[in-house]
This record gives sequence, C-alpha cells and structure tokens, in this order.
Amino acid sequence: MKEAKDRSIDPASQCMLDVTAQANLETAWDRFDKMQPQCGFGQLGLCCRHCAMGPCRIDPFADEEQCGICGATADIIAARHLARMIASGAAAHGDHGRGVVQALLFTGTGEARDYEIKDEPKLKSIAAELGIEAGDRSINDIARDVALKCFEDFGRQHGELNFISRAPEALQANWRKHGLVPRGIDREIVELIDRTHMGVDNDYRNIILHGIKTALGDGWGGSMIATELSDILFKLPQATRAACNLGVLREDCVNVIVHGHEPTLSDIIVAASSDPEIRDACKAVGAEGVRLSGICCTANEILMRHGIPVAGNFLQQELAIATGVVEAMIVDVQCIMPALGKLTKDYHTKLITTSPRAKFPFAEHIEFKEEEAYNIAKRILKTAIEGFPKRDKSRITIPDVTSDLVAGFTAESVFDFLGGRYKPSYRPLNDAIIAGRLRGAAAVVGCNNPKVTQDMGHVQMTQELLRNDVLVVTTGCTAVANAKAGLMRPETAEECCGEGLREVCRAVGIPPVLHVGSCADISRILIILSNIVKEGGLGETIADLPAAGAAPEWMSEKAVAIGFYVIGSGVYTVLGNPLPVQGAPGVTKFVCDEVAEITGGKFAFESDPIKAAHLILDHIDRQRAALHLAPPMYKQAYGATAGGKAVDAAG
Repeated sequence: MKEAKDRSIDPASQCMLDVTAQANLETAWDRFDKMQPQCGFGQLGLCCRHCAMGPCRIDPFADEEQCGICGATADIIAARHLARMIASGAAAHGDHGRGVVQALLFTGTGEARDYEIKDEPKLKSIAAELGIEAGDRSINDIARDVALKCFEDFGRQHGELNFISRAPEALQANWRKHGLVPRGIDREIVELIDRTHMGVDNDYRNIILHGIKTALGDGWGGSMIATELSDILFKLPQATRAACNLGVLREDCVNVIVHGHEPTLSDIIVAASSDPEIRDACKAVGAEGVRLSGICCTANEILMRHGIPVAGNFLQQELAIATGVVEAMIVDVQCIMPALGKLTKDYHTKLITTSPRAKFPFAEHIEFKEEEAYNIAKRILKTAIEGFPKRDKSRITIPDVTSDLVAGFTAESVFDFLGGRYKPSYRPLNDAIIAGRLRGAAAVVGCNNPKVTQDMGHVQMTQELLRNDVLVVTTGCTAVANAKAGLMRPETAEECCGEGLREVCRAVGIPPVLHVGSCADISRILIILSNIVKEGGLGETIADLPAAGAAPEWMSEKAVAIGFYVIGSGVYTVLGNPLPVQGAPGVTKFVCDEVAEITGGKFAFESDPIKAAHLILDHIDRQRAALHLAPPMYKQAYGATAGGKAVDAAG
C-alpha cells in the first residue's frame, strides 16, 4: 500500500487517508491500485467496441499496419473514441447551460417564485447583445426573452451560435474558412456521434475537426450561456475572502456539503440554510447551525458568489465523509463517484441525489424542481439536521488544515481591477505584457486524477509559472488545489513570484492566481483573451497572444471537450495526462502539430509539471518574438525537474 504522502501533497487529505486506511475503508486511490496494470490498449486508444463484430484491438508494436474487422485503422479507432469523449463532455456542459436557461425562463414567467434577477445591468447588457429590446419593459419580460433566445442556440439547425460574435474577428473568419462555426449546441453533438458510428466517417482528420466544431459549441455556447445567465440569476461574482480544505468542517454544526456542478440548487441551499426555521431545527438537536461547504465546481459557484468555504476538490469527496461529521452530501451531476453511497453506509451521512438524470446506489432521492426550489432546499436541510444526533463521536477526525483565499474574479472585474473604478481597461495588462514586466498569461485548469499525486501537478506547475512572471488564471479543481496551497492570497505575490509579476500584483492588489470559477466558467477565460486582443497591441487573434493553457491532472470527458474548444480558439495547451491516442501516430501528430495550421492552437503531452511549465514558457517566448516584443524584463527561473516525456511538435 502506498503511503499517504505519495497519494496527495495536501496535508488534510493525507490525514484522512490514514484514517480510511486504519478503518479499512476503500477510496479512489485503493481502487486505482487494484486496477494495475491498466489496459495498455485502452490507454493508447487502440481498442474498439463500436459494433458487435469485435471488440477489436490493434497491436501498437506490430511490424505491419493492422486494422479491426471492419478495416478501421488505429487512427480511425482512436479518432472515434476521442470524438465520443468530446461529445459526452460537450453534452454535460450543454445540459448544465440548459438548466440555467430553464431557471431564467421560469423566473421570467413567474413559475419559479423563489428566484429573482440579481444582476439587472448584466441582464440588459446581454439582452442588447442578443438584439432584444429592453426599453421600459419589466425585468421579468426581458429575462423571459433572453432565455428563449438562448434556448435557440441548443436546437438551431442553420446559422451560428449567438456568442460566436464575441470572438476576435480574425478568429471568426478563420472558423468560417474551415467550416468550424457551430450551428447549434445539440446539432453538433448529434452529428459527432453519428460520424463515429460504424461505417460513417473514416477520415480521422475529418472526425477530429468536427470534434473541434462540437467543442466550440461548448466553449462559446453551452458553457458561456451557463456562465452568463448564472451571473444574471445569482449575481456577478465579486472578489471575496474565504477558507478552504477539510478543516472548514465544524464539529458543533450540522455539516452539509453540496457537490456537483449546477448552481440552481446550491444557490437556493445557501439561502435556505439561514432560514429561521432551519436555525431553530439545528438548535433543537444541539447544533449551532448549518455549516455549508462545497466539493468540486458547485463549491466554486457558491464560493464566488457568497464566500461559502470549500471543503475540497474531486479526490476529497470520500475523505470528507470519512471525517465523521458530514450529515449530508447533496449531489446533482458530474464528477460524483458512484462509490459514495456505499461509503455512507459506514457513517451516519446521508447521500442525497437531486437530479432525475443522476441517481446513485444507497442514496436518498429528493428531486429538485425550480418551481418549488426553496421548500425542497429546506426539506433537504431538515433531512441533514436529523442526522446530527446520530454521529459516532469515536470516529470523528477533522484535519486542522485550512487556507485563506481570494476568489470571485470575472472578465468584468478583471477589467475594473486593472484600470480602476473610474477608468476600467485592459490597457495596463496589455502594457505590462508588451513591456515585458509580465512574460504572459496561462490558464491552469482541470480535475484531480489518482494517476497523479493529488494537487502536485496543479501546484508545482503554477508555482513555476509564477516564478517566471506568468499571471495564472484558474478554475475548477485546479483552483481548489492552488487555494489549498496558499497561492490565492495577495501576499503570495511577495512570497513566490518573479519580480515583474510581483510588481503588477502589488500595484493592483490582486493575488497572482486569479480564481475565475467552475469548469464551465472557462468561458470567462475565452472572453478575457478576446478582450485582450480587442485592447490592441498583442496581435489580431487569440492565437497571437503570449498565452497558453494546461490541465495537469485532467480525468473527465468534459476536460476533453474543454481542451478541444481551447485549442480550437487558438490556445497552445499542455495536458499532464495524454489523450488516449498515442497508439495512433496520425491522430497524435494531428492534435499535437498539424491542427495548429487550421486553428492556431494545439496540444502537448507532458507528465512532469515543471517541464510542462517550461513548454508553456517556451511557447510564450516564441509568441513574444513573433509579435516583436521586448524580451521579458527579468531572468527566467528554473525549478527542479523529474522524469517525464513531452509530445510536442515545437520540440
């Protein structure tokens, strides 16, 4: 059995891994160990079950080219698998966005009386962008029309998504040239699945290009709609201080963890947790109140808007239950382990499912409906309160580990922070990059994966970029990892940043790592990059910018969709865990090299986070040279490196 320190760099997780090992409780790390050795054919993308003639698998070491029973080569098989991952990830984000649109529509029509429009200026701004007349009409009428207009983006059969117009004009022109502009979110997902059926599309480049088109429908469609309409309904996030890690749980309170991705439930849970009836129910069982916290991206949603503490990221969901003080874990969709229900049988914890499309074994189902949101939220909280007296006090372990953070940055607030309240502008950011005070910017995002020591990839890469004057923006589980490591405090700039980045953060008063939300909120990063291009001086399109992306510990199909809409938008992106295509040389060369000739972006695969950071730094320096910018003002710093092999056409 591996030691806890080899499984996670987070001290709270290490503490709970010791607890679960002593109690003989199984976690994701234990199940990962049982799967060794993992199927090499699957990791290389060389097994096919797309029809019943197989399954077929291709020997990557064969002397001659092999194919499946139907004649599909390694490249065709790998491209089909990759395309289906994109389709699934885009569908997950699309349904997330659809749910937010539904909530906005019901708010506008009065069917969801527990919701209200909390950001009227943003509603009117989006309405104007969509061509909807505001005038002296009621806010609810405007909201209804905005929702209906956004719904059109899901089923549109012809034309273009509404928010495509936000991209730089040169990028839009390039998409149109190559036929990559999505028509409708669902339209492209369906066609991608169609293309991967046996006997349909057998040109791996063609399959992947439609995968990029589908992914762009996620980034500039489903995810962007989810983000923008969530801001309208639940308010635009503002910079806020909070705490994170398992130490935020309290022994004297009813601990309720929300886990998943959809803000329509979690936001109303926040409101209901302070209801007088709920407070009285807590006192009746001897609790001080409800202690609400989050796991995964739901955590980021309520952190950004309400300052609710974060209990942890993806690999801590089981560890949170093992503390013995969680009365209820409320889940909706995405990144929720099926193992949770079995684990709760060993504790007093209730696993409560809320979505009709996501039910789990050993869980209690309380279905969430927007029309009855507040009452359902109170019912869920009362169920949690009933569990408080059932704790086994001999099994309580709350790690005394927390970190402070500042979160709540958006494309709008970055605009304000950089230019000031009276003259908001991206000009100071552009000027800092042009002058070389900032080397560039990087988005470090993604999941946890037990293949990687928890949080190590995120934290080591981020630290190396900060040392080299790269401003980092982050979302999702990466954001939580960096917060736990203390990298989201303004004072962090003084402790671990290069001189140029330190000067910028000191002048503006921001941390060097900007938390911009959940994984769906990577759409905010697309808007920020587009705004930088619009400000001028750094090229004509996103692909020109001295900027890059990375996902050091990714694991989900959503991450694949994100990766493809990011490279489709022109961003060089480094993945710590390679895509399952390395047994297909044509596909690997296409996504790591040739695709850049079409989109301007491409992938690199590098497992070592320090080496991956330097792939990003090298790319940023090439971009600076291509723009004829001055070299970075300050000397490059190198961290210690470990083993790792890069797949990067740039060398």
